[in-house]
Amino acid sequence: MALLDDAIDACGGLTRWNSLSRFTLHLSVGGSLFSDAGHAREFKDVTAEGSTRTQSVRFTGITGGEQSGAFQADAITIESLDGQVLRTWRNPSLDFPTNGTHALADEVHLVFFCGVQIWTYLTTPFLLARPDVVVEELPPWQENSETWRCLRAQFPSSLINLASEQVFYFDENALQRRTDHDLLGARVAHYSWAHESFGGIVVPTLRRTLTRQPDAAVIAKPVLIDVEIFDAVFE
Repeated sequence: MALLDDAIDACGGLTRWNSLSRFTLHLSVGGSLFSDAGHAREFKDVTAEGSTRTQSVRFTGITGGEQSGAFQADAITIESLDGQVLRTWRNPSLDFPTNGTHALADEVHLVFFCGVQIWTYLTTPFLLARPDVVVEELPPWQENSETWRCLRAQFPSSLINLASEQVFYFDENALQRRTDHDLLGARVAHYSWAHESFGGIVVPTLRRTLTRQPDAAVIAKPVLIDVEIFDAVFE
């Protein structure tokens, strides 16, 4: 598909991506979704180390630098800095609490949520080239004065994601600028910009999640999720 090929080439190319196995990020994650759950500073100034090939991310420095949290498809763990396992959630899923408790109030749910989000964020658009991901190009979208090309992606059940169906928007340079999907009962749009090249892989270093209206327009406030990547290393 021409658009997907353009997006992958714009981010460094599939040959370069397939030569890599790991990434390390220095980043901060915040926003009203975190502060409303009582975790305003849980993921401020943390290190994320993960695999480019399997769903795996380890966060060091969460909870004020006192703990680490690991996301894998079959288990979430919270550990002390010396490696002692404090909590484990086996076979995690997107079935967050519906009893009135905030979906991210529990730290294991928070680590799970951030793990899925950051891993998907770092592996797109290469993730969309997987043979089990179904993509189709949609009509162009007018975003203010720009025309963005769009892809709808349907993810397999074997791949943990925040939504099984998502729409990705790419600007005139084929760089990803927006992603739409449902999240925790709401429609959201993730905007991304400030792309930088790290070891030949181009990554948007700023990402902001806003509520999306039925007509796909967005509401500027509150900012649900705010991600800033300060540095990235791919190996």
